Amino acid sequence: MSEYTFDAARLPRMEAELDGYAAPYWSGLATGRLLLPFCEAGHYFWVPRPFCPRHPESDVGYRPGTGQGTVYSFTIVHRGEGAYAAAAPYALAYVELDEGPRVMAHLVDWHPGELVVGARVGLRHTGSGHGDAITTLRFAPIEHPSRQL
Repeated sequence: MSEYTFDAARLPRMEAELDGYAAPYWSGLATGRLLLPFCEAGHYFWVPRPFCPRHPESDVGYRPGTGQGTVYSFTIVHRGEGAYAAAAPYALAYVELDEGPRVMAHLVDWHPGELVVGARVGLRHTGSGHGDAITTLRFAPIEHPSRQL
């Protein structure tokens, strides 16, 4: 086992625009909820935009997601840039959400040797209110005792 873990506390927070198409997503994430774009034709999609890529004529809104998914692919970043330089090494992944879309997110609370494609993960909320810097999308192992869904 390695001497380090992918620890959420090492990752920087960021400023987000809480207006525009992605405002519901960022507002939800700031309070620990995953809100996903959803069209009236019944399709979740990603990234937030004013139309559904499959049903452009449908109205679009947001619905709560389960906050759970499966690791589709991942990489370990050993040399971060800018605010992420001090956080390296850290894990980035594509997570296929239970609702269907694939999102890029940080994987936290793992030891490097434990990361595997196909692992079940859940949203990891590290807390922050509106007006403050907020976290990026982060997932941790579902069976991990420190997870917060």
